[in-house]
Parts: sequence; C-alpha cells; structure tokens
Amino acid sequence: MRCSVLPDFCMLSSHVRLVPTTVRLVHSLIHSPSHSFMDLKTLLSSLNDFASLSFAESWDNVGLLVEPSPPHTVNTLFLTNDLTEEVMEEALQKKADFILSYHPPIFQPMKRVTWKTWKERLVVRALENRVAVYSPHTAYDAAPQGVNNWLAKGLGLCTSRPIHPSKAPNHPTEGTHRVEFNVTRTQDADKVISTVQGISDVSVTSFSARTNGEEQTRISLNCSQQALIQVVAFLSQNRQLYQKTEILSLEKPLLLHTGMGRLCTLDESVSLATMIERIKRHLKLSHVRLALGVGRTLESPVKAVALCAGSGSSVLQGAEADLYLTGEMSHHNVLDATSQGINVILCEHSNTERGFLSDLRDMLSAHLENKINIILSETDRDPLQVV
Repeated sequence: MRCSVLPDFCMLSSHVRLVPTTVRLVHSLIHSPSHSFMDLKTLLSSLNDFASLSFAESWDNVGLLVEPSPPHTVNTLFLTNDLTEEVMEEALQKKADFILSYHPPIFQPMKRVTWKTWKERLVVRALENRVAVYSPHTAYDAAPQGVNNWLAKGLGLCTSRPIHPSKAPNHPTEGTHRVEFNVTRTQDADKVISTVQGISDVSVTSFSARTNGEEQTRISLNCSQQALIQVVAFLSQNRQLYQKTEILSLEKPLLLHTGMGRLCTLDESVSLATMIERIKRHLKLSHVRLALGVGRTLESPVKAVALCAGSGSSVLQGAEADLYLTGEMSHHNVLDATSQGINVILCEHSNTERGFLSDLRDMLSAHLENKINIILSETDRDPLQVV
C-alpha cells in the first residue's frame, strides 16, 4: 500500500485543490438555512460504514456515548481530539448537536452523573443541550484511511502494513468450527448426514475418500460453537459409525490494510536528522523528543519506521525498525528500544493524532455527501507544551 497514493487520501487531495471561489461556495451552502440534516441513527450507520467499530480494541469504549432522547436530528457535527470543558463550550457556542471526540470522554464506568467532576459535567451539559457524543478511538487507529495512515504520510514515499493486522469481522465460511470424519458404509453415511442436517447452524458436505485401499465417505461439517456441542454429543453416542475425526477451529482471516500501528518501509533511506525534520513539519511542531539508539547518530540511515499514534509501547514492542515514532512511551520501554539500536521519537500523545482531524473532516464530508455541516474545534490542543 503506497502511502502517497492511498485512494481515500487522493480523493481528499482533489477536494483541497478546488479553487477558492468554489470552496467559498461550498461553505456558503453548508451554512445556508436550506442545508439538510441527518437522523441520528442514519448518521451512526454511515459512520460505521466509514470505519467499522468492530476494528476497535476489545478494551476500548467506542461508539455512541451520550444520546439525547429521540428523535434526534443532526445539523452540525463537531470534531475534536479531546472533549474538555473548554471544547464543550466551543461546541455549544457553534450550535453543534453531535460531537465526534476521537478520545472517549467516558471510559471508566460512572456511578453517578452530578456536577462534581469535569467528565460528569460534560454528560450533564450534553444532555441539557441535546448534543450526542460519539467516539471512534481505536477503530480509527486501525482503519485503512485512519490515524496511523495519516501519521505515515509525513515520512515520505513508503509502503506500509499494519504491525498487528485486524481480523475480519466474520468467518469466510459458515460457522466457527469444522468437524471432519470418515464413514465406511453408505447407509451409515446417510444416517449421519440426515441427523446432523437436523441440527441448527450446521452445513454438511461429503465426498469420496480412499483409506487403506477401502472406499469411504468423508463428511465435513461447518458449525457454530453451540452446534458443535450437539454434533460432538451425537458422534460420542455413535462411535461405531465413524473414524479419523478432526475438529478444527476456523480463524477469521487477517485484513491486509487494517490493524494497529504501521510498519513503513521508505522507498529511499534518509538520515535520522532528515526524518526528524519531516515529522516536525507534518505535525506542525517546533520540538520533538529524541532517544538515540545505541551506536546511532543523527546521520544514521532510516529505512524502516514503526509508528503508532498516541501511546505506542505495546504496539511497537518487538517491531523490527530503525525508528519508533509515537506520542508517548514509558521510560523503560524507551530504554529497551534504544538498547537494540532503535531510535525513538516522542511527540506527546495527542500531537500524533490531532492533525488527522482535518483530513477526517474532508473525508466525512464526502462520505456523508455534504448533508451536514462538519466543523473542527479551534480550542482542542495537547495539554502539554514545551516552555
């Protein structure tokens, strides 16, 4: 997958190159009184089509987090990396009725919703003002057109693949397990097939097989976890009917361009100093933090970069690369990487994510066919700064 020619981003670039008069016309249409709206459920479905929430990590809290009482229509979608109280105030001033916050403002369970803590106050204000709150978080990390692919765009021409590929949401065939066994006599095969066909969530195929010079019938069953229990129960009660049994667990296939982190191989090696400048320019930062790998200098070549937006320790660990790029890593993980000669660049957590929102705004506008107004927060920022 070429970072420079990813179809979704090429589409994005074509929008950016529109002449200024056309851009002004589009924005005037977006803000006009005749601008259309979307029903909340329709919008949620479209967002899931854009990047399925099934891509999110199991520990994450993604999707619709705050829902006003139905019916709820959305005219203005407000994008932010973090939903703080300052950002909430901005969203309300701009008449947003749907906030897409990359980081989930609700993560740990809440036992009460009062005015005591800032996250509780966010929920109160959202409900009082009929504002829905939605978070995609790691679903956007994994998506082919998501945060990590945007981060990789700053490296230069390269090919990339996920460090930890996601699994497809569904199995390629029916069922989660396959049971195969041989039956010697034709009448026994007919009995077995007739019985298992009566079990829900079981598909049956059979074919001829020769074992030790003897013609037999090989029966193959695809079945769900629940159906497997019934199949095994039947077979255990009729052991005289079959032989050479195998039970296989069917794995969901890996997705080539979807998953956590990216391992990027540059078309041409560059010095570490050059790569640092590319990253700073892409992220619009004046400073980054650098840990040199053992035996490395600013002139050392960089060919392979392992990256992960946000906090990348667990994703990057074990990846073979010249450079690790992420927002933050623990002190000891940095030491582990540098001891292996791997350079580490840290940019602060949300600095590796926030710039993606500008691309996201344009991609969502196209995906939603400009049916709603999409605006980007102007107050959202990383809480840490260099002083």
